[in-house]
Amino acid sequence: MSGFARLMYRALVWKERQRARWARRSPALADPATAHLETGQRGETLAYWYLRQAGYTMVARNRRTRRGRGEVDLVGWDGPVLAFVEVKTRTSEEAGPPESAVSRAKQKRIAKAAREYLRRLGKRPVNYRFDIVSILWNSEAGYHVRLIKDAFKG
Repeated sequence: MSGFARLMYRALVWKERQRARWARRSPALADPATAHLETGQRGETLAYWYLRQAGYTMVARNRRTRRGRGEVDLVGWDGPVLAFVEVKTRTSEEAGPPESAVSRAKQKRIAKAAREYLRRLGKRPVNYRFDIVSILWNSEAGYHVRLIKDAFKG
C-alpha cells in the first residue's frame, strides 16, 4: 500500500503544479470567495496521502462532534498510536507558518472532538496524540509538507 500512497501523493503534487500554472495564466477566472475553502480541501487531500505514504492507516476524515462544535480533519493509526491530525494549509507565510493558526481554542475543540471519537470506540484503552500537518504552497516551488507529531496536549 505504501507504493500506491507514494504514487497518489506524487500525482496530487503534479496536479497542483498544473493548477498553479493555469491560475497564473488565467487569474480572472479564480473565485476569491471560495479560494480559501478549495485551498484547505486540497491541503487535506494532500495531507491524507502524505500520511498514508508515511505509514499511517487512515480511519476517518472530517470527523465532527454531534453538536458540530469541533472537528478533527484526519484520524489515523501510526503504529499502535491513534493520531488526531489537524491540517493547516497556507499560500503564503504573511500570517506566519500554517501551524501557528492552531490556537489554544482550536486545540480545545479538536480535543473535544477526539474525546467523543474515543468514547464511540468503546471501553478499550487507546494511546493517542495530536499531530499537525503544516502545508505551505509556493506557486514556484510547490508544496512544502511538514508533519509535527505530538504537537499539543488535549
